[in-house]
Amino acid sequence: MKFKLIFVMTEDELTDKAIETARNHGATGCTVITSARGEGLKPAQTFLGLTVAGQRDIVLFLVEEHQSRDILEAIATACEFDSRPGTGVAFQIDIEDAIGLHGQIATIQQEISEEDL
Repeated sequence: MKFKLIFVMTEDELTDKAIETARNHGATGCTVITSARGEGLKPAQTFLGLTVAGQRDIVLFLVEEHQSRDILEAIATACEFDSRPGTGVAFQIDIEDAIGLHGQIATIQQEISEEDL
């Protein structure tokens, strides 16, 4: 079984929406890294040297390759990444190998076989 790692970097108020959307499209879990900072095309405004921009979260989803594009697109749509500048970005990378997913692989295989019916 091949996997992809989906990175979602978004405003902290959109984190739960990204997670719920990914789960509804086949993701079996995630890791959230909180309080990240980022800068886009236009740097954030500052007030007396303090950044006014809110915190960002990084959400990592290790998903089966066949589901990855659907999950990625669903997150982008739900969080409005393309229509609201500054809300976030998502991308995926190939995973060469993974260990510790025995319980999740059974669930993924069952979901894939149900899709084939």
